Amino acid sequence: MLNKIKLWKSSQKALTLDERVEQVLKLPIPNHIAIIMDGNGRWAKRRALPRIAGHHEGMRVVRKITMLANKLHIDTLTLYAFSTENWKRPKHEVDYLMGLPEEFLGNFLPELIEENVKVCMIGNENRIPDHTRRAVEKAIEETSSNTGLKLNFALNYGGRAEIIEAVREISNDVKNGKLQHMDIDDDCFSKYLMTHHLSDPDLLIRTSGELRISNFMLWQIAYSELWFTDVLWPDFTEKHLLDAVEAYQRRTRRFGGIHSEESKK
Repeated sequence: MLNKIKLWKSSQKALTLDERVEQVLKLPIPNHIAIIMDGNGRWAKRRALPRIAGHHEGMRVVRKITMLANKLHIDTLTLYAFSTENWKRPKHEVDYLMGLPEEFLGNFLPELIEENVKVCMIGNENRIPDHTRRAVEKAIEETSSNTGLKLNFALNYGGRAEIIEAVREISNDVKNGKLQHMDIDDDCFSKYLMTHHLSDPDLLIRTSGELRISNFMLWQIAYSELWFTDVLWPDFTEKHLLDAVEAYQRRTRRFGGIHSEESKK
C-alpha cells in the first residue's frame, strides 16, 4: 500500500519542461504546426503600454517557441506574422511590424543557423519594404542548406488572395495549353499555392481567445486540428505549446472517413 501511495504521489508531481518533452516525443508529433499569434495589442493595453510593446514581447516568444518546435522534431512551424489586412492599421504600427523580422533575424539568425533551422516565407512581397525583404532573403539564403525545422513566416499573406492568384495561374496555364482542365484536382491545385513545398498543417493554434481563422491558410487547413487558447501571444510559453501538442495527440484524425475501431462496430 505504501508503495502505491508513493507511486501516486510521484505521478502527481509537476514534470519539468524536459520531462514533458520526453513524454510528448513518445507519441506521434504533428508534422506541421501553424500559429495565429494574436493578442499583442491587448497584452500591451492591460499594462498601459503602447501596442508596439506587445509586438516586441511577442517577438521574444517566437524565439522560445521556435527552439522548442525544433527540439520536438516538428518539420514545419508557420507563423502568421503579418496579414494582407494588417495594412489597415496605423502607419506607425505597420512600420514597426515591418521592422520586426529584421530585428528578430538580426538578433537570432546565428542561433537559427547553429540549431539547423531553415527559414522560409510565404506571402506577397510587393508591398513589403526593401529592408524587411532583404533581411528575410538573407536568412533564407544563409539557412537554405539546413535540414531541421522549417521556420515559415507568413508576411503580407492572405488565404483568399493566395487562392485567387492560384486560380489565375491555372487559368493561364489552361489557356496556354500547359494544363488540361480535366487534370485539375486537389493535388494539382495545391501545387499552385505558396505552400506547394510544404505539407498542410496538422495543427492550427490560435491565441487570445478569438475563435476564427482570419483568412489564414484557408485551403491548407481543411483537415487541420484546431486548438484555441485564451492566453495572449506574449504570455504564450513552451508549456502552452506542449499543451497543444498533447491535445493533438489525444485526438483521432479521420479525414472524412471512419476510424478503424469504429468500422468494426
